[in-house]
Amino acid sequence: MAEYRMKTVFRHLNSGGNGSNRIHAFGQNNFLTEILSQKQQFIYSLPNAKLTAEQRQFYEENGFLIVQNLVSKENLQIYGERFQDLCDGKIKVPGLTMMRDISYKDHYTNEHVVNKIQDLFLDEVLFDYCRLPEVLDYVECFTGPNIMAMHTMLINKPPDSGTLSSRHPLHQDLHYFPFRPANKIVCAWTAMEPVTRENGCLVAIPGSHKGKLVQHDYPDWEGGVNKMYHGIRGMKKSEMEKRTYLEMGAGDTVFFHPILIHGSGANRTNGFRKAISCHYAASESEYIDVRGTSQENIAEEVIQIAKKLGVELRDYKDAWHLRGQLVRGKQVNL
Repeated sequence: MAEYRMKTVFRHLNSGGNGSNRIHAFGQNNFLTEILSQKQQFIYSLPNAKLTAEQRQFYEENGFLIVQNLVSKENLQIYGERFQDLCDGKIKVPGLTMMRDISYKDHYTNEHVVNKIQDLFLDEVLFDYCRLPEVLDYVECFTGPNIMAMHTMLINKPPDSGTLSSRHPLHQDLHYFPFRPANKIVCAWTAMEPVTRENGCLVAIPGSHKGKLVQHDYPDWEGGVNKMYHGIRGMKKSEMEKRTYLEMGAGDTVFFHPILIHGSGANRTNGFRKAISCHYAASESEYIDVRGTSQENIAEEVIQIAKKLGVELRDYKDAWHLRGQLVRGKQVNL
């Protein structure tokens, strides 16, 4: 019945006069065919008024989308100053995970040592990023209206010590997440300062989000690898050569799919490369059991680290129950 009504509307739109005077809602394409093809075509994003057709198509084909100047310089300054105060010990936030670059593990904590802060939900100042309406409006294009902030980080890439430990191996973020579906998860990653090939911008393999989650392990790097920096096992050189460099300005934000293969290079400058990010998921998503899967190794590692910190986790998903925070809509499953 609905299809019949649409055909009737289309006949009315194209009726009256010769072909040169006809109205074509989608150029020269058949109205009904265009609607149906769009439903089949867009499987990695949802119908929305925020993304243009070109933006949706780009994300569908590549698995990522950069939106320029999305986050204000004023907000970035606030987050940067907060990071500095945390590194300098001026502010202490209980439970906030401060991670050190392996090359500086024996040094006093400062901006040169801390390469990542996780669990930003414990700090109201930094977690403000995850609630920004301008970010969530784009996130909703991928997750739908009920949004959970699941994994939150401020990433600092200090000048490399010469060991190349500031690299991040090519990986898929879904490796870390025990919830599905993958198509209802998206990362928002905002450059806090210009990111370039020289200071270790993100690299991604366009279209790799159409593949599957593969086995990850620690890479065998001579200079050592930072904790939790798992990489894809047996990455083929032919695949690596497809990578593209995502150079961005301060405030630019890239949204990307959790199966997209990506990583970052070493920081070969004397400055820093900071970014703030959040992985979001539809609250309708459901937890899965990762035992017996390629994700079992990361689950065991997280549980052991939590135990050393005095937190007993019965199951890997317990870690995500603690982290997940509702930021828009209603909480359903996660």
